Amino acid sequence: MTILERLALPPSHRAGGSALLDNQDLRPIPLSRRTWHFWTFFMFWPAAVSNVSNWLGGSSFLTTGITFWEGVGCSTAGYFLISIFMALNGRAGSKWHLSFPVAARSSFGVYGSFWCALNRAAMATVWNGVNSVSGGQCIYVMLHAIFPSIANLPNHMSANSALTTANMIGFFLFIFLTGLMLLMEIPKWNILIHLKLIIFTLSTIGMLVLVMTKAGGVGPIVHRKATVHGAEHSWLLVRFILVSAASCSTFASNASDWQRNATKPSDPILGQLLGFPLSNFVVQVLGMLCASASAGIYGEIVWNPVTLLDKILSDNYTASIRAGAFFIAAGFTYSLLFSCVFENVLPFANDFASLAPKYVSLKRAFFICLALTMIINPWYLLGSASIFITVLSSYQIFLFSIMSILLVDYYFITKGFFHIDQLYTSSKEGIYYYTYGVNLRAIAAYLVGVAVNFAGFLTNFGIIKSVKLTHSYYFAIFTTTFAAGATCKSLRCHFLPRALPRSRGRLSTGLKRPS
Repeated sequence: MTILERLALPPSHRAGGSALLDNQDLRPIPLSRRTWHFWTFFMFWPAAVSNVSNWLGGSSFLTTGITFWEGVGCSTAGYFLISIFMALNGRAGSKWHLSFPVAARSSFGVYGSFWCALNRAAMATVWNGVNSVSGGQCIYVMLHAIFPSIANLPNHMSANSALTTANMIGFFLFIFLTGLMLLMEIPKWNILIHLKLIIFTLSTIGMLVLVMTKAGGVGPIVHRKATVHGAEHSWLLVRFILVSAASCSTFASNASDWQRNATKPSDPILGQLLGFPLSNFVVQVLGMLCASASAGIYGEIVWNPVTLLDKILSDNYTASIRAGAFFIAAGFTYSLLFSCVFENVLPFANDFASLAPKYVSLKRAFFICLALTMIINPWYLLGSASIFITVLSSYQIFLFSIMSILLVDYYFITKGFFHIDQLYTSSKEGIYYYTYGVNLRAIAAYLVGVAVNFAGFLTNFGIIKSVKLTHSYYFAIFTTTFAAGATCKSLRCHFLPRALPRSRGRLSTGLKRPS
């Protein structure tokens, strides 16, 4: 037996389609596993965004000189904007119970969709790394509260790293705990949603009490006037609204991955449109209050709350502070574990399993994600506030270009229909086979969407120096979406595949409504 034969999934895990495209995890979720109702989705986002990594965005904004409430307003406006895209793009999941990479086969072709899956998997790995770094810092605080000597370990990490050598112990322990959580069956994860919200609330209350007691109040930043003015101030506000939206481009692109668990297609809508921005509003306010209080304690903004917690512990190593820091950090650790599993590892698994379904199940992909998380050295992404903000906005053009094509194809071309069996066949006669398995029209539209803002993307990383390009890149969520979507609509209208007659603009054969 060859190595590939040994790695192949057992026959019980295979499905009836092509071995290159199909296994049981990629099929629509069966009725018995559609356990998420309205309240599950409504509570999902308060639980999902309740972690210290989500505090970082708004807190990092304050380091640029805008006011407290401007930071809150910018982040909330951006999150509401992206929630609209999430509700729209998740429809294929809530109605047809398909994952994002499988739904993308309709638009990009059965093999062309691999590029979509790779893009999303890459960002899932990055964000899992960001959350794991914060989780590692939290576990380090727990260890520091028990063992004071851990703070004296020699540091061999570079100055650009958010983790010291001692922090790295916490990071690898966090990765191990994430692996343990992934052994739980997916349908049982909805229990964790409510438990996480309770634990995070208690931890946050403890953190606020601790920092405000040390600061003697909410700190000076809450009442501080803007220290930047004129055009610079205006552009910062525009930037942070759109950066907040861009930071969630991953959620918008793969909204189907969690909405496919819905009992009814309407269940996720209000949870997306209201639950997501409102829950982020609360979390951002809490994070910025801690950042403001940190300025009252140390005279400068400590934008990372876990760093702040450890500084307080180091400066006040008493029994009460040690106990408080331990339990606060433990609550934050659990919250981050949930976020890593549900927001990053699960989407990665859906994407990666679609690339090699003969060999990769969801559970195998879970652990591939953990391995890649360590390989990318994520501790350098949180080295400073400026680097973190750059990371938030960097990858948006690639994901918004994909999302735009999916939206146009679903709502304007196929009118919301899929031929389910055709999504899993590599037959040249298949509806979604297009040209050698790739829809060249969608690829062309994708490239146009990326090209419109690619110079701005390079400027965002400092490769090109241009203020005008920098400002134009802020609006990439709109310009990329419009360019890719308009090109897709134009090309699909003029070069229709055989299953899309010009007279009706929808699939004419093999239509199946969702069960």
